[in-house]
Amino acid sequence: MEPENPPELSQDSVSLLKRLAGPSSTKAGLTHDQTAINCVIAEASKGSKFYENEKRKDKELSERIAKILKQRDETLQGVDIRPIERNIDHLLEELESQRDLSQTVIHVDMDAFYCSVELLDDPSLQGKPFAVGGGVLFTASYEACKFGVRSGMVTFVAKKLCPDLILLKSNFKRYSEMSDKVMDIFERYDPTMLAAGCDEGYLNITKYCEEHMVDADTCVQKIRDTVFRETSLTVSAGIAPNKICSDKNKPNGQYHLPFDHTSIKAFMHDLSIRKVPGVGRVNERLLEALGIKTCGDIFKHRATLQLMDKQFGLVFLLRTYLGIASNIVQPIQQEEKKSIGAERTFHALSDKIQILRKLEEVAGELEDDMVRGGWTGKTVTLKFKLDTFQVFTRAKSFDRWVSSKKEDLFAIGKELLLPELPLTLRLIGLRVTKLKDLHAPEPLGGIKRFFEPANSSPRKRPRLAGNVEDYNDEEHDTGEDHESMPGFYEEEENAEGRGFDAPDDEEQTHTSHDSNPPHHERRTRPPVSAPGPSRTRPSDSPFSATTSKPMSARQGDRVRHQDCPICGKLLETDNKGLNAHIDFCLSRNVIMEAQTDAQNTAKKSKDLVLSWPSSAKGKRKRKG
Repeated sequence: MEPENPPELSQDSVSLLKRLAGPSSTKAGLTHDQTAINCVIAEASKGSKFYENEKRKDKELSERIAKILKQRDETLQGVDIRPIERNIDHLLEELESQRDLSQTVIHVDMDAFYCSVELLDDPSLQGKPFAVGGGVLFTASYEACKFGVRSGMVTFVAKKLCPDLILLKSNFKRYSEMSDKVMDIFERYDPTMLAAGCDEGYLNITKYCEEHMVDADTCVQKIRDTVFRETSLTVSAGIAPNKICSDKNKPNGQYHLPFDHTSIKAFMHDLSIRKVPGVGRVNERLLEALGIKTCGDIFKHRATLQLMDKQFGLVFLLRTYLGIASNIVQPIQQEEKKSIGAERTFHALSDKIQILRKLEEVAGELEDDMVRGGWTGKTVTLKFKLDTFQVFTRAKSFDRWVSSKKEDLFAIGKELLLPELPLTLRLIGLRVTKLKDLHAPEPLGGIKRFFEPANSSPRKRPRLAGNVEDYNDEEHDTGEDHESMPGFYEEEENAEGRGFDAPDDEEQTHTSHDSNPPHHERRTRPPVSAPGPSRTRPSDSPFSATTSKPMSARQGDRVRHQDCPICGKLLETDNKGLNAHIDFCLSRNVIMEAQTDAQNTAKKSKDLVLSWPSSAKGKRKRKG
C-alpha cells in the first residue's frame, strides 16, 4: 500500500518552524518553550530570501521523505521481517562482544566560551543578556539563551526575542589566547587529547588515573578546578567509556555514566536521535519519518533500517542504540586531513570587481594556511552562496601539485568563477583537496616502489566477524568508520554560513581543515541566470577549465611545485631544474641505493612471504 501524499506545506508547518530555529536549538541552556520561540523566529524571518530558501529546502526534504516512505512500503510488502530481525540480533550480539569498557574518556566543553571570555574583560556584563557577533551571532550568554537567543541566529531575530540584548563584536585574538591556555591544561592530563574546536575536546584519562591512583570523578573535578583557577573560566565534562557522553550536566558540572552495558543502553534509550553526533538535522527528519525519535526506537525499526541501509547506515545506528562509540583519543593526524579551505561571508555583492576582490582575499588566507601547515593538493574547489542562500561548488583537478601562492590560487578560483557571472553572492570560498603533506617523510615512489614489498591497502575498518552476507557488510566495508550517517558531512558543509547577510562592518571569515572530503558531485545546478560548470563548457574563453594550468602558471616557465616521477619528491623548481633532478634520479647509483634500502627493509618484515608477499600490515605512527 502506497503512503498518502503529504499535505501541502504551509508557512507555519512544524518542520519549517523547526528548520528555521536552526541546528543550535537543542543545545543546553536554551528556554524550554522552544515552540513559541520558533514561531517568533518564523514571523520575524518571513519575507526574507533566507526564509524562502529554507521553505524551499523544507519542501524538497518533505518530498524526499515521501519517496523514502513509498520505497519502504514497497520493500516491506510481502516480506517476512522475522528472519531479518534475527540476523540483526546476531549482529547486535557481535557488536556487543566488541564493547570496550577499559578506557575512561571525558568530553570537556567550555561554558559559553566567547561570552565567558568577554565577562573576564568586562564584569559589568554579569547577569545581563548579551551575545557575540555581527550579522550572525557566534554565541550567546546563558541569560540570553533563556529568551531563545542562540548561536547562528541573525541579529535582528535575536533582538525580537530579547529587546535588551547587548551585542559585542568578536575578538578572536583574545579567544585564541584563552583557548591555548585551556588546551595546555587539558594536555597535562592527556598529552594526546583530541581538540574538537577552540573550546572543547576529548581526553582519555585512563593512564593518568592509574599513575596518580585517583578515580575518574576526582580527576575530572581536578581538571575543572585547575581551569577555573588559572583562567577564571568554567568547563563542563561528561565521563564515559567512549565519546557518547557530553552536555548532560551543563553548565559548570560533570556527569559520570556508569561503566556497564545496562546503564549505557538505558542512557541511550531515551536520548533524542538529534543529540547523537553524526546524525544532523536532515537525517533527524528522515529517521522521524520512520518513527525513530529516540535511540531506543532504532531497535523497533531495525528490519527497515537493514532493508534501507544505504539511506540510513545500519551499523552506525546499531552502534548508537547500544551506546558503542570510538574510545580512541588522539590528535587528528596530519596525513588524515582531506582538505583545507577558507571562506568569507559578506553583505550581498553583485559587482564583479568587488566579488573578485573578496576572492583574492580568500586566496590570501588560504595561502597562509597552506604555507603554515605545509600543504599542497591537486584539486581546487570554488564555493559560492547566492543571495537566495543557495550554495554551489565548481571544482578543477590538476595532474600536478597546486602552487600555494596567492596569485595561483586566485587565478584558479577566478577561472572557475568568471563563467558563472553575473551573480549576486554573499559567500565565497576556496578549498584544496587531494592533499599532500610537505612535512611528511619522503615516500617510496617511482622506481623505488618496484623494490619495496607490497603493503596492504590503506587503513580501513575491519569487517565484523560472522556471517557478513546476512548483514550486507560488503556495503559497509568502504573505508568509513561508522561514526556518522550517510550524507552527514555534506549536510554539515551545506550548513556553513547559513545565516543572514552580515553587515558591512562585520565580515565573517572561516578557515576549515576537514577530515572528510566535500561531496561536490551531489550539488544541484545554479538558477538559469548562472551558466553551467566551467569544466563542461566549450573552450570559448581564456579561462577554459579544460586547460591543465591556471593563467598565472601559463605565463612562462615559472618556479612552482612539481612532482618527480622517479622518486616521488615534491620540488619547488622550474622545468629545467626538474629535468636535471630526473637525470640524477635515473643514475645507476641512485637505483642501486634504492634497491639496497628496499631489500634491507624487506628482511626486517615479519610478514615476508617468499620474495613477493601479498600483504604486510604497516602500523601508523602516532604523532606527538
